[in-house]
Amino acid sequence: MQIPRLHPDTIEEVKLRADIVDVVSEYVVLRKRGKDFVGLCPFHDEKSPSFTVSQTKQMYYCFGCQAGGNAIKFVMELGKRSFADVVLDLARRYQVPVQTLEPEQRQELQRQLSLREQLYEVLASSAQFYQHALRQSQGQKALQYLQSNRQFKEETIQQFGLGFAPAGWETLYRYLVDDKHYPVQILEKAGLIKPRKEGGGYYDVFRDRLMIPIRDVQGRVIAFGGRTLTDEQPKYLNSPETELFSKGKTLFALDRAKGGISQLDQAVVVEGYFDAIALHAAGINNAVASLGTALSLEQVRLILRYTESKQLVLNFDADKAGTNATERAIGEIAELAYKGEVQLKILNLPDGKDADEYLHSHTPEDYGELLKDAPLWLDWQIQQIIQDRDLKQATDFQQVSKQLVKLLKNINNIDTRDYYIDQCAEILSFGDDILKPLRVENLLTQIAPVATSRKPMSLRKQQSINVNQRNAPTGGSLLELAEALLLKIYLHCPEQRQAIIDKLDGQNLEFSLSHHRFLWQQILEFKVEHINLISNLQDRYLELAEELELVSHLFHLNEKSKKEILRTSHVVQAAIACMELVMSQKRYRHLEEQWKQSDEKAEPERYEYYGKAFPAEKQRYLELNEQRNFSIEEVQRFSD
Repeated sequence: MQIPRLHPDTIEEVKLRADIVDVVSEYVVLRKRGKDFVGLCPFHDEKSPSFTVSQTKQMYYCFGCQAGGNAIKFVMELGKRSFADVVLDLARRYQVPVQTLEPEQRQELQRQLSLREQLYEVLASSAQFYQHALRQSQGQKALQYLQSNRQFKEETIQQFGLGFAPAGWETLYRYLVDDKHYPVQILEKAGLIKPRKEGGGYYDVFRDRLMIPIRDVQGRVIAFGGRTLTDEQPKYLNSPETELFSKGKTLFALDRAKGGISQLDQAVVVEGYFDAIALHAAGINNAVASLGTALSLEQVRLILRYTESKQLVLNFDADKAGTNATERAIGEIAELAYKGEVQLKILNLPDGKDADEYLHSHTPEDYGELLKDAPLWLDWQIQQIIQDRDLKQATDFQQVSKQLVKLLKNINNIDTRDYYIDQCAEILSFGDDILKPLRVENLLTQIAPVATSRKPMSLRKQQSINVNQRNAPTGGSLLELAEALLLKIYLHCPEQRQAIIDKLDGQNLEFSLSHHRFLWQQILEFKVEHINLISNLQDRYLELAEELELVSHLFHLNEKSKKEILRTSHVVQAAIACMELVMSQKRYRHLEEQWKQSDEKAEPERYEYYGKAFPAEKQRYLELNEQRNFSIEEVQRFSD
């Protein structure tokens, strides 16, 4: 609305009455430090509080970004609002009479201001009407539902202002318009009535429903949620968007939970109204509900204003719908979580129960223990990926690996990524300490593939390494040549296939490069004795052209290769030895790095384990190198 120039007396009175600590506390968790208060600055990202508020000076200042000013400027800067709009808002809150410089404009200003005030007033009257109806004969079914099904005490019903909307089409309309004389337009703007499509007139939005008032942070009713007690759909109905109410920017029970969130330094988000109410009734007063919709980024930022360490626990239902809602919520705030701007945890209650159901048979202390043990969101997602998967089956193993790699790629923090690479490798190796370093290497290769794995074949073949030298480097080029050669033999020499599988299984070897591993997974879907293996794989190539492009050359043999590949028995042995040597070297380097990163005092068991493991693996590598009686040139010759 167009706001006329305000009188200086009004502005000064607002400055006097609007306590800056009170105003700022709505948006920032403040801690008392000496005479002043401190908190995390809302104007820039920081982990240590540099934002100070002086109650004596009625000023704020950030030593990090140099933002500063009084209560009015704080609300202006944070909400990107105009000076006059903020002053009027604070004037309403602190009951300051509003004057303008031009007396003739006062009437129009008061009319504009009164619209919001009338909306608040008519919604408050509606809430009282619904509460009264709950106690009448027509509301007994709803009251019994609250007391018996939900097991809410009278104190809880009153605290949350629960009520009942009668079944008539115009019951609320007649009460507010005929008895209370509110303008019809105000009721419509408040989302309480709708115009009839035919015949004129209006009808109540909420009918024959248990009513839950939705309040803003200051505790004012801004909307309603209504639950049907019949088979009517939808089961839950929210008020439409209004000037006061935006579903994606509002959290149910935040007015009651903000103090608990600040005190416990943690926020719990549940799906439904009754879950939040049940938690508060049980003394768990840091819970809010997302109004039955996907949690939005704006809602998350609103919650995080009240927790200094940014701890957020999602406790959605454990059924498919709840899991999907959790996934959507994670998608909304994943960027914040990856950056560490929110400590996100996921709580799924036992037996698929929601919070309300769980508290019917368990104590608040039981729920508190589950909150304490709730897994971080990455751990939860990993469990979702491997759930109901048989990793001993090639297809499941491939799909799980692919999803884990996708998850790991998004982790920016190196230490966090290394931790989860180790955890995923543990899962994929089935706890086998020998196999685990190889799984780590495989994951690293897919997350950040070595440059050589994407070089043109002509350049790869120019790189040679003399592996007869004891400490010769055995890089990606040697490994790639050996793996490619083994795959080529498998494709073109059916009589060698079972021997290759046996050797790989017997020595716990896997294809390390992602394009070779992908082809091997495709191969394993066919029987060993399959006659038209290459033809079938080429058919898949038409569907998976991008994935198989790097290995398509293996489907063909030139004249020289046709003659030399006849010595397959010797060549298979050479290729297997190359793979084993390279893997052994990578394992001992990985183990050595883990040992160096271990703290002997803080992690004695880890330090001792890697201290023994890496020298043993290095000795194994040296023995393998000593035993070999062929050169990389020989492998290259057969890989032509």
